[in-house]
Amino acid sequence: MTIEIETSTIAVQGLGAYLARPKGGSTGGMLLLPMITGIGAQVREFAESVAEAGLTALTWDPWHGVSSDDTPIEQLVEKMNQLDDETVLAEQKTLLDHLLGELGCEKAGVVGWCLGGRFALILGGRDDRLANVIGYHPTVPLPPRPNHKVDAIEHTARIAAPVLVLYPGQDSIVPRESFDALQKALQGRESGPSLIHLYPRAEHGFSDRAHQEAQVNKDAFAISWPQALAFATATTS
Repeated sequence: MTIEIETSTIAVQGLGAYLARPKGGSTGGMLLLPMITGIGAQVREFAESVAEAGLTALTWDPWHGVSSDDTPIEQLVEKMNQLDDETVLAEQKTLLDHLLGELGCEKAGVVGWCLGGRFALILGGRDDRLANVIGYHPTVPLPPRPNHKVDAIEHTARIAAPVLVLYPGQDSIVPRESFDALQKALQGRESGPSLIHLYPRAEHGFSDRAHQEAQVNKDAFAISWPQALAFATATTS
């Protein structure tokens, strides 16, 4: 069955966000935390896929109006290195409040990619309202970057919701030691469950279309995205 969806760019307490949802809304929702591209074309497609699965998707804008559609990646890297963890988390909480408030969702989870994957884990450790946490190749480097003031591994251990983490075995940014620490944090929780997917030959950011010229990355995304959508719908129903 094809679900008719509606999309729009909205403002939530001064924050721009991209909204995609089944026509008329839904009781389940997902907060989307983009990769470095911001709310570029592919991230909007992710949101629309979530909406087509029957959930309301509200996407945080890390760059406040620009994205890979109109800004070189080098400039976005500069912006990424200036992000302040607490400011970002406050913005994401504002959007989650909106998702569970004005947008009418009774349950909501969070999914993030790369830098957004790290924030999904941290937000999951801070906000017990979340029905799920999905981290696509989360950027949790060792040692932490200078502007990474919040410990993602410590927060991962606090998550009460079901978690899905997807890690590429050939990640050149996040060492295997970091993934092992995340896995230990997840498996040490009394809550759960924890679903941990390892794609041994895939590379960092394999869900990004720009990296999918490599067949192994394209294959990893083709396998993982339907499962991520199923996990999101199962936990927000």
